[in-house]
Amino acid sequence: MDDLRTTLGTFSPDDRKEFLRFLQRQRRKEKGRKDANLCELLWHKRELSTEALLARLYPEEPNPVAYYALRKRLLRQVTDFLLLKQRDQDPTAASTVRGQLSLAQHLFEAGVPRLAWATLRKAEKLAAQNEQYELLNTVYNLQIEHAHSEHAEPIDDIIRRRNRNKPAAEEEERAAIAYSLMRQRLKLARTQGRSVTSFDEIMQDVLREYDLQEAFARRPSLLYRLLSIARSAMLVRRDFASFEPFVRRCYHLMEKRHGFAPAQRAYQLGLLYMIAHALYRNRRFTESVAYLEQLRGLLANGARSLQAEFYPKYIFLLAANNAFLHRNAESIQLLEELLRTQTLNPRDQLTAQLGLGFHYFAEGKYQRTNHTLQAIGRTDHWCEEKMGVEWLLNKNMGELLTQLEMGNADVAGHRLRAIDRLVRDRFGPDGGSYRYVLSYLALVRELIENPDAAARPEFAQSVAQMPRFLPLEREDLQALSFYAWLKARAVGRPYYQVLLELAETPPVLVKTPA
Repeated sequence: MDDLRTTLGTFSPDDRKEFLRFLQRQRRKEKGRKDANLCELLWHKRELSTEALLARLYPEEPNPVAYYALRKRLLRQVTDFLLLKQRDQDPTAASTVRGQLSLAQHLFEAGVPRLAWATLRKAEKLAAQNEQYELLNTVYNLQIEHAHSEHAEPIDDIIRRRNRNKPAAEEEERAAIAYSLMRQRLKLARTQGRSVTSFDEIMQDVLREYDLQEAFARRPSLLYRLLSIARSAMLVRRDFASFEPFVRRCYHLMEKRHGFAPAQRAYQLGLLYMIAHALYRNRRFTESVAYLEQLRGLLANGARSLQAEFYPKYIFLLAANNAFLHRNAESIQLLEELLRTQTLNPRDQLTAQLGLGFHYFAEGKYQRTNHTLQAIGRTDHWCEEKMGVEWLLNKNMGELLTQLEMGNADVAGHRLRAIDRLVRDRFGPDGGSYRYVLSYLALVRELIENPDAAARPEFAQSVAQMPRFLPLEREDLQALSFYAWLKARAVGRPYYQVLLELAETPPVLVKTPA
């Protein structure tokens, strides 16, 4: 196995284009071309042997020595590219502090200690303000190393600050160990059939083991990371009924006992979003909107990087809530304005377009729905790479129903067969965990082949049995939306009315098999 090929294979299509531009900026003439040529060859669908690579790169005379030097150079370029990309995508203070540390080290080595010390003081202040305790420890160690400079502060003062910071830095290290243990124990609990609702017990055991109970109670950064692990576990099982009161309790205890400093705003926004999203999935739409308004108030005075991260999420969730609060027209306005006025990253762009398509569909505006989904303009493979297979299934199902509503039965049939093939190829002949999609498609196929089938009692009975296959008991509102369309056809009523009635019906909480 070619490790360099495997590494390059992790790049998305956009990353590949960006990396090739990076190579051209870094190298000139022949070297630049060789780097890019090797990169393109390693991205080839069929893995080429070393002999084949040598023949293509050096057609006149194979040169193994130059080839292996080229591979080492390309690997360094990959490393440099990923470091720069990580820094550009990191809006937190951590990347700024790391940059200042690198600059200070360079200035010391270049013999400019006055400027190096000024840079270190900036790094220390920023790291302390933003609770970057591990980086702060690195700052102090570098200050101690260069304490002999005439521009340095008294070494006793530096050591005193370092010792005062050391317990917090050690907490960060213990917390990192605790996170890994929690993930491992949650995974073990699932494989052994224990309910994920025992997360609270698992968490308390690990926190006691590493003496972190108080740290998590007073430090929003640690609490946010902890709850992110819990949320990931709940998302797998869609167990929002258990997660929502847990995250609310943690947030309000933190708010009451310690509050949130301005430097902790990102964590506070993240926690508010978790609560609002869990309430939405639990069909408590009005309460979800109330928490979103708290988030919006904090975001109004937040940094630009926080607005870029959280404002689209706020709009998506507010629009989703409004749709179930009989305000679907407002949802459309929100998403149209977002797409018109904001520059979104690819994931947010796709989320906005798909969401807008579904809101148009609820209004019966099928031509607009079709136009919006077509405007995505990306292949299924590209969408799956960016958003995952479940998002892709939702998009394709939306296209299927839209074509059917527009009277394009042939196009709908083609799309249905493509979805059926995708599910069976990806999850097995019976559909695996997505077998309910195949059951759903079977009923849609009946309508395509015989539009009058919806009026038959047998069809209505089959639709009534669908919740046993759909994960409705797990508060999956996306599955509920698709089911509502099928039920609307069976009962001969508008889709949006049926959807609202189903959403207002309290979900039956059924324990999901492990």
